[in-house]
Amino acid sequence: MSRAPFNLFQDIPKELNQELVENLIDQDAVRVERIVSRGQASPTDFWYDQEEHEWVALLAGMAHLQIEGVEQPVMLQAGDTYHLPAHTKHRVAWTAPNQDTIWLALFWKIE
Repeated sequence: MSRAPFNLFQDIPKELNQELVENLIDQDAVRVERIVSRGQASPTDFWYDQEEHEWVALLAGMAHLQIEGVEQPVMLQAGDTYHLPAHTKHRVAWTAPNQDTIWLALFWKIE
């Protein structure tokens, strides 16, 4: 079953009080999300610790990822990708406040 085309750069709310997360594909052991941030970051004491592997592509904007045990944040700009193996503790330390940071995130599990 096919669906209508979806443009990753359109249909973003003018007001974005919290990060926008949309499932594009959620099937079996694979999930693809569009995430839009505009200045949002993870709480200081919060760390993602996921059962799934994650690969992100930053399509627009800028972001800093903090990886547990790594002193300097990973700085991402449009076009950059980053792979986070399962259980890599990480958090979003910063996203650009005055522009949309658009992520394409692929999650998968190998059992």
